[in-house]
Amino acid sequence: MTANSPEWAQAPTAPQNLSQTRPPPPPASVRRYLSLPDFEAAAARYLPRSIGGFVSGAVETDASLRDNREAFQEWGFVPRVLRDTRGRNLKTTLFGQQYDAPFGLPPMGASALVAYRGDLVLTQAARARNVPMIMSASSLIPLEDVAKANPDAWYQAYLPGEAERIEPLVDRVAAAGFKTFVLTVDVQVSSNRENNVRNGYSIPLKPTPQLLWDGMTHPRWVMNTFFKTMLNHGMPHFENMDAGRGPPIVSRTLMRAFGARDGLAWEHLELIRKRWKGKLVVKGIISPEDARMCRDAGADGIMVSNHGGRQLDGTISGLRSLAEIARDAGGMTVMYDGGVRRGSDVRMALALGASFVFVGRPMLCAAAVAGEEGVKHAIGLLSEEIDRNMAMMGILNPSEMSMEYMRPMR
Repeated sequence: MTANSPEWAQAPTAPQNLSQTRPPPPPASVRRYLSLPDFEAAAARYLPRSIGGFVSGAVETDASLRDNREAFQEWGFVPRVLRDTRGRNLKTTLFGQQYDAPFGLPPMGASALVAYRGDLVLTQAARARNVPMIMSASSLIPLEDVAKANPDAWYQAYLPGEAERIEPLVDRVAAAGFKTFVLTVDVQVSSNRENNVRNGYSIPLKPTPQLLWDGMTHPRWVMNTFFKTMLNHGMPHFENMDAGRGPPIVSRTLMRAFGARDGLAWEHLELIRKRWKGKLVVKGIISPEDARMCRDAGADGIMVSNHGGRQLDGTISGLRSLAEIARDAGGMTVMYDGGVRRGSDVRMALALGASFVFVGRPMLCAAAVAGEEGVKHAIGLLSEEIDRNMAMMGILNPSEMSMEYMRPMR
């Protein structure tokens, strides 16, 4: 072999001892879950209709939610064979830190309504499996507690266009020890989530006969999440919207407390960039032009995402603009979020130009039905799918995934 031989043609790497490189087998309680969709199906049965609909639903016609899955169906793989892939691994470096897989957990609001101490469950599982986790500004657990449980967690903000509220929050996040600040920019106004209204879910949370019936017909969630939370921690508050504690989830002033998000503008991103010394990521980018403006404003990375189809109905899946955005990134890290359910989805997003992928709803469902062990198992299942598929594709690590291995299906 010559020094210029392709990596797959080099002398084979000695196979790794799988008992040393893989995590221990999952507990018997979660072994029945064979894929991420299994957790979603179980959560649909376990959660009250109001909470389950909030997790699984989107807005208006759900067109963007559907497109997040349909976009993946438009690509197929071109595997290569007779390549020694025994030395493959999933390790991926993001912002100078090495993780054990090319995916992580994105911000998911009100997680503690879905699973007991949901944000802590998610962040502890991510830490145990060495993947990144982003906590949401609409978490019901103080950001300081999340940072203590996982010093490598990221913080995500929803911000009004008000410098006097932005600066103290940025300082609070820095004081807590977070190293990465994520600004979500596609929530200018509240979206039209008709499914929430039909299912009886609202913010602020309103005690209604429908909500009461929901609880009576789902006693496990009531005992394991609602009563347990009230007994041990009292009425949940939105803890992390501002520098101080926010209002409780039943407060009539809640929406007013969120502020005028439609006033958030590029000048505020520049303000955060000047004040924040760590990594700065902008989430909710679909337009290539907006991606270029984020790069010019000094963002370290962007997350190409349509908010899980939960904001503007009819917005294309970020997968459709990912390649164009990645081509013009100019050194800025490009990440992807939206509709990921399988290891093949992760590989497609990587091939289209993402450096990293985030997987949301099924991880939250795993937390709901099986706690931290469920989330760790879900991370393990997705990792195994990626590893297995890499062997079948003839590649050794996620960074090798490129358009060479892809073709349009339509």
